[in-house]
Amino acid sequence: MIPLAGAIWHPSPGYGPRREGARPDMVVIHYTAMQSAEAALARLCDPGAEVSAHYLICERGRIWQMVAEAARAWHAGAGRWGDVRDVNSRSIGIELANRGDHPFGEAQMAALEGLMRGIMDRWAIPPERVIGHSDMAPGRKGDPGRRFDWRRLALQGLSVWPGRAGSGDLPGDFARDAARFGYPVGDVGEDMILAAVRLRFRPWGRGPLCEADRAVMADLAARFPVDRGAPSA
Repeated sequence: MIPLAGAIWHPSPGYGPRREGARPDMVVIHYTAMQSAEAALARLCDPGAEVSAHYLICERGRIWQMVAEAARAWHAGAGRWGDVRDVNSRSIGIELANRGDHPFGEAQMAALEGLMRGIMDRWAIPPERVIGHSDMAPGRKGDPGRRFDWRRLALQGLSVWPGRAGSGDLPGDFARDAARFGYPVGDVGEDMILAAVRLRFRPWGRGPLCEADRAVMADLAARFPVDRGAPSA
C-alpha cells in the first residue's frame, strides 16, 4: 500500500474489512499511555496484542500509518456512540503518543490537525462525529484525557465545543441531552456519563451534577444531535 503523503507506512496485522459495507463516518482520538511512540508503535503492530489504529502521531509530529483508511482497525473495542455499537467499522482511529499526564505539544497538535483535515474531507466527516475514546466508553477509557485541547480543534472546524458552556441559563435534562448528543446513556451510570462530559468539555468541573453541566449538554444536544438514522453497524 502507498501510505498517506507525509506518513510512514508501518503495517499492522490488526485489521479486517468494515462490516456490512460500512464506511468511516467518525474519527476517534486516543492517547497511547506508553513511555514512547516507538513502544506504542511496536504494540499496535504486534500480532499477539490484537490492537491497532489507522495512525499514530509522535510528540515531534511524525505520523505512522498502520492500517488503510478503508479497512477496519481494532482501536475502539467495546463501546457505543449514538446507535453505533461497532465503532471500529464506522471510524478512523488516531493514536497520540502521550502518557496521559502531560500536555500535547505544538508539533503533535499541528500534525493531528493536518491529518484530520484530510480524513474529514475524504470521507465527508462532520466535526460532531469527531470524538474521544472516553466519549464512547465512559468509565472504561479516559483518553485523550483532560490535557487534550478540544477547543483548539473546534475553533478550526475539526470538532465541536459548547457555545454557552457553564453559563447555567440553558435548562435541560442532562441524561436526555447526553443521549441526544451521542453518549451511551443506559449502558453506564449517569455519574460515568458526567465524568466523560467533564473530561472533554469541563475538565475543571468538580462535585455533583450542576446547572453548568446541564447547560453544556443542552447546548450541544440542540446544535449537534447524533444521527440516529444512520446505519447501526
